[in-house]
Amino acid sequence: MQTTNIVDENIKRIGELFPNCLTERLNDEGKPEVAIDFDQLRQELSKDIVEGPEERYQFTWPDKRNVIRLANVSTTDTLRPCREESVDFDKTKNLYIEGDNLQLLKLLRENYLGKVKLIYIDPPYNTGNDFVYNDDFSQTVGEYIHNSGQEDEEGNRLIANVESNGRFHTDWLNMIYPRLKVAKDLLSEDGVIFISIDHHELVNLTGICDEIFGMNNRVGIISTINNLKGRSDDAFFATCNEFLLVYARSKRSLSIKGFSLDDEELDDDYDLQDEIGYYKLIGYRKTGNAWKREERPYMFYPVLLKDGEFSTVLQEELDKIYDARTLTFDDEFVDKLTETYTSLGYKVYWPLSEKGEKGRWRWGISTFYEQKDINLGVNNAGTLCTKMRATLEDGSIRMKSAKTLWYKPEYDTGSSAKLLTSLFGKADLFQNPKSIVYMKDILTIATEKDSLVLDFFSGSCTTAHAVMQLNAEDKGCRRFIMVQFPEKTSSKSEAYKAGYKTICEIGKERIRRAGKKIKEESPLTTQDLDTGFRVLKLDSSNMQDVYYTPADFNERDLFEDNIKPDRTEEDLLFQAMIELGIELSAKIEKKEIAGKTVWNVSDGYLLACFDEDVNETTITEIAKQHPYYFVMRDKSLANDNVADNFEQIFEHYSKDTIRRII
Repeated sequence: MQTTNIVDENIKRIGELFPNCLTERLNDEGKPEVAIDFDQLRQELSKDIVEGPEERYQFTWPDKRNVIRLANVSTTDTLRPCREESVDFDKTKNLYIEGDNLQLLKLLRENYLGKVKLIYIDPPYNTGNDFVYNDDFSQTVGEYIHNSGQEDEEGNRLIANVESNGRFHTDWLNMIYPRLKVAKDLLSEDGVIFISIDHHELVNLTGICDEIFGMNNRVGIISTINNLKGRSDDAFFATCNEFLLVYARSKRSLSIKGFSLDDEELDDDYDLQDEIGYYKLIGYRKTGNAWKREERPYMFYPVLLKDGEFSTVLQEELDKIYDARTLTFDDEFVDKLTETYTSLGYKVYWPLSEKGEKGRWRWGISTFYEQKDINLGVNNAGTLCTKMRATLEDGSIRMKSAKTLWYKPEYDTGSSAKLLTSLFGKADLFQNPKSIVYMKDILTIATEKDSLVLDFFSGSCTTAHAVMQLNAEDKGCRRFIMVQFPEKTSSKSEAYKAGYKTICEIGKERIRRAGKKIKEESPLTTQDLDTGFRVLKLDSSNMQDVYYTPADFNERDLFEDNIKPDRTEEDLLFQAMIELGIELSAKIEKKEIAGKTVWNVSDGYLLACFDEDVNETTITEIAKQHPYYFVMRDKSLANDNVADNFEQIFEHYSKDTIRRII
């Protein structure tokens, strides 16, 4: 009933790579434990040990060691379902989770490890007024586990990070680092994270992301125009943009799609027409960077045309030369081959620049043969070209690559505020909400129709709104997980006056209203659209302290119920789902077996019974259904005889079922 200890997992991995670096030591309780011999590990990783005052590149700040530790510390917290605040609880695949996002990310790591295609976050910008999470690094690891919901004297978990506190950048870095470190584990192999940020922490955030995700996995830094007028009260330059950092889990596995060309781009660029449709000419010779023959010598070869069509007369010979890597086209060979095939009526083309310098083609010879419309020949400049058509074979508009500068009028913060006002009928409920058009653009280029999307600074839930809207438009089934700390709204704010006491209340209500509006606007095409969400709230463990530290209690305490009295059966079910790695949006059914309530998760994958006085008959009937997991509480067993026979019953009827008694 606690999350995986990441330190133990890391020690195990290091031990697999370097067994000689494993050692033992006595822990705080005087018991032996496996540890890493760091002196030996340094010897393995360097010819010359790098330590002490020797200068080396590093990115650090006060408390960095503590925040790394904080990301690795396990948690005993759990999630409690809240049906009354949910929409379509039993059928939806979407989640809205309230609580400290660091603890929640650790819990989500148990169930969604490597499953999230897109993470988008818009964290506090550290302007001197925004709030950051008050993670207390002075606590011991044990204290942090039990006090992860610590609050200040006024009951707040957020603190204003003002520049005058002397830890302006440090506090912000300490806040963001462990959350990104844990979030990385949630990304799928082809996953990607987009992070909105302004100039105050752009450099520091880039340094953190380079360290966590790897500099080689940095996909891009996009400048987004979100306020065309600019902020008139800014000194020197009126700020009209922010930035979007993009990092892949593995750039080798990442696929970023483009945007569809708009009408103006189609008219300007695709200005030629044949019997098939509109097109533009694309030169086959590589231009720009790395265009010279020396840089890719096996992309320098002859292309022959005859009567305006591509000739394969040299294909077999070129294939052999290309595959054997024996290509030695010197000047004499080039001239001789050109002269020979010209005399036979062919036009011979080499990738030469306008100045006659030897360049290279865009593709290797095998890929060249696969190109369509190569029979076009040459353009007015005498360059071998192909046709790039405005529409693809399936009739869709050709995509253009996303650029590193984004601007649409709809990105403006004023437009997004107006949308929120139209939804709620009230203005100024949320400061600077993100544009839904902006979020849809991110979703368009970074997700597939069935992707899982996570936002752990979800605010007004623009991300959830955009997921539902895009699903309605392209018949997708993307799912979202929104995570937000229940930050209190100011008693002077319009949101508070309208009855929204926390940001979470605004976010949940937005999803309800947006989902309803989307379905009303397109009732025929959104019948199966998932606009629901299952609300879960972070809380301390369902288990009493005696469950985790029995040695600290006397014999009488050990026989008391180890589950807190205010917890429901469904609370226990969700903690079991977390522990067993079952998705928190999994299908849940409540049924009766032999007179007892049994929870059925994912069509029998997990069966759980927390009723009292459960006897052999109930256990037998459950075992006959062959669940993969079965969970029940210790107090549920009717008597000692049932406890004695429990294992025998399952061994007889369903020996492969994994049984847990809590």
